[in-house]
Amino acid sequence: MTAGRPALSLEELRVAVDSGQIDTVVLALTDMQGRLQGKRFHARHFLDEVVAHGSEGCNYLLAVDVDMNTVDGYEMSSWERGYGDFAMAPDLSTLRRVPWQPGTAMLLADLRWLDGSGDVVASPRQILRRQLDRLAEHGLTAYAGTELEFVLYRDSYEEAWRRGYRDLDPANLYNVDYSLLGTARVEPLLRRIRNEMAGAGLVPESAKGECNLGQHEIAFRYADALRCADNHVIYKNGAKEIAAQEGMSITFMAKPNQREGSSCHIHFSLRTPAGGAAMAGEGPGHLSPTGERALAGLLATTRELSLLYAPNINSYKRYQPGSFAPTAVRWGTDNRTCALRLVGHGGHSLRVENRVPGADVNPYLAIAALVAGTLHGIENELALEEAYGGNAYEDAAAPRVPASLRDALGLWETSAVARAAFGEDMVAHYANYARVELAAFDAAVTDWELYRGFERL
Repeated sequence: MTAGRPALSLEELRVAVDSGQIDTVVLALTDMQGRLQGKRFHARHFLDEVVAHGSEGCNYLLAVDVDMNTVDGYEMSSWERGYGDFAMAPDLSTLRRVPWQPGTAMLLADLRWLDGSGDVVASPRQILRRQLDRLAEHGLTAYAGTELEFVLYRDSYEEAWRRGYRDLDPANLYNVDYSLLGTARVEPLLRRIRNEMAGAGLVPESAKGECNLGQHEIAFRYADALRCADNHVIYKNGAKEIAAQEGMSITFMAKPNQREGSSCHIHFSLRTPAGGAAMAGEGPGHLSPTGERALAGLLATTRELSLLYAPNINSYKRYQPGSFAPTAVRWGTDNRTCALRLVGHGGHSLRVENRVPGADVNPYLAIAALVAGTLHGIENELALEEAYGGNAYEDAAAPRVPASLRDALGLWETSAVARAAFGEDMVAHYANYARVELAAFDAAVTDWELYRGFERL
């Protein structure tokens, strides 16, 4: 098995099924929340029927809240429309074994309408594909890597639920950032995740501790943008499944408690048709004119596309001064106080690290926003401001990352860039996603309110 590519051809799957090694095939789509949804097929039925004809799924999978409640406001899916199906078209290039589920293979699906009218425009994977097609018209290819942090607890998911997510037992009781002693406490789990992700075709690079109690990060090698997003959702789902098998739980919430939040820094670069580094050159930060315009476009669009970088109420709790989560929309060379950090030493290693997304991000949407911002800069030949060299948290003149989902929604709905890049239907669909979350939060009575006011008000 070769790490770095989906490790199973269709013919290899047939052989594995015939020999009894594989009996189950998972066909998965990514929903608006960045979660894998789908079906488990008997492997023989998958080979005999699904490979040729695909499958179907209820279109409400892209029109529900995080609790899977049907909600109003979605044009593509509603009670009035009867909650019909869309087609799940298997992408055989993503076929792979799933080492943490014995006898199982999996692959991802593209979503299309059953009447042949085209792709489902609200599907995150199709949204990213469209932006990559736009980029290809300029002779460019995007590469990305996501650095996904999580907090690990020794409680099972069921125990955490029953306890109302209070007084949970973090896997580490002190800050283990870069600590080999501290991370050794949970190395059996981290090692299992790394090795089994390698068995699923990902390329693990390293694991390290982080600042919050029980917080860790497992890093994987970058890939072309679509494969990076595919790998991200497979890893995120698989890490939760592996933790659950070990009686533990992982959360990818952006801010699970009052301590440090969990980020998902996204590293992003461009290549030419010949495979050259399109962003590397002799300009500021060793950027080419294309790199300068791309970075200028990312700066210009960060605020109005923040809904795709920070999609939930909780996402915005990360943005605190001095927290390593950005508040100022500035760029700097190896400057972690900026939203956009230029890193690398020229050539293919030169890349932009977008520090805005948290661990709750949908990678397809976030990378699509990066591509859209890049294209905005390239197509409009935007000039790049000077790199920021100090503490960007203290730059009072800097544009700010939106402070709340409500602020991000307002910017998204009025964004000409979003409409030009993604289209009216997609903008309306994800605006409704935000409105649904805001309405649910506004109606909730929180623990904070009870503790603050039950007796004393």
